Amino acid sequence: MMNRHVRLARRPIGKLRAADLELVESPVPDPGPGEVLIRNTWLSIDPSIRIRLADTTPNGYLPPLQPGDELSGLALGTVVESRSPEFAFGDLVSHTFGYREYAIVGTQAQTIGGYGAPARIDAGQLPIQWFLGPLGSAGLTAYVGLFEILELTTTDVLWVSSAAGAVGALAAQLAKLRGATVLGSVGSPEKVAYLRDELGIPAFDYRDGSLPKSLAALAPRGIDAYFDNVGGDHLTAALDALRPSGRIALCGAIAGYDDSAVPGPPNLFTMVSKGLRMRGFRAGSFTHLEDSMRREVSGYLADGRLIYRESVFDGIESAIAALLAMLSGATVGKTLCRLDR
Repeated sequence: MMNRHVRLARRPIGKLRAADLELVESPVPDPGPGEVLIRNTWLSIDPSIRIRLADTTPNGYLPPLQPGDELSGLALGTVVESRSPEFAFGDLVSHTFGYREYAIVGTQAQTIGGYGAPARIDAGQLPIQWFLGPLGSAGLTAYVGLFEILELTTTDVLWVSSAAGAVGALAAQLAKLRGATVLGSVGSPEKVAYLRDELGIPAFDYRDGSLPKSLAALAPRGIDAYFDNVGGDHLTAALDALRPSGRIALCGAIAGYDDSAVPGPPNLFTMVSKGLRMRGFRAGSFTHLEDSMRREVSGYLADGRLIYRESVFDGIESAIAALLAMLSGATVGKTLCRLDR
């Protein structure tokens, strides 16, 4: 059997381009002792992979990929051969060896930010891809950011940036379901309509005029909490809009993922003058909350109170296009690549 996989062809400069990546083919390897061979069925396409395509990565993060290296990402697949006592033929397994059709996975395989150690998934009657989305890393990230980092209350006014994305849309809805007042920012009129008309969340297009003025129009008395997926000028605007004792959860900084120099906020002293609290986090440090997150989120999904949208691309040959579309803001909700054979 042959295995098709995506690898880094050259170091991208600025925005990622299709020519920076390539789809290659090689024989499917045999699993060694303690390993399993998995046929991937769903690939998670996440913005964080862009960080590893630069020549350096932030301290404490995974090392950069080198030209010729295979991309990695969260994935779901079925065990087709096992030399591990922990997994049997036919098991559905989540792991971090995405962007390929077949993966060799050991029980001590790498994780991404502490998340994604090989695990058997019992999906029951649920769509299995939900365990890459609302019941997986996206759901846990939203849950942790809201309830552990921000300690959200029903009296809070919350701003969620990139609120039509995989994490942002879940965070905005979970906060609303818990009784907070929520508003979101997105990058197109279509996404504004999605939040407003389908999710019932007031939103603005940050590309349409002044970001601070657009934020003030929806929150004239300021905000209490900010769920940051963007960084850059969004974080600057949040610091000005936050009321005394406000909180910020730093989840992502997609404004700077394209290897561009995004200046830091010039108004950081606002942290001092208002007594603000800002904390970065990664869901992998909170896996002990996964069960409670899944109980709450699965209930909302079952009764229709939480809307989950996917942007699905078919075949490993579409994985590069999926990544480019997601990074450019062309997708809504969770971006996935479905591998059917």
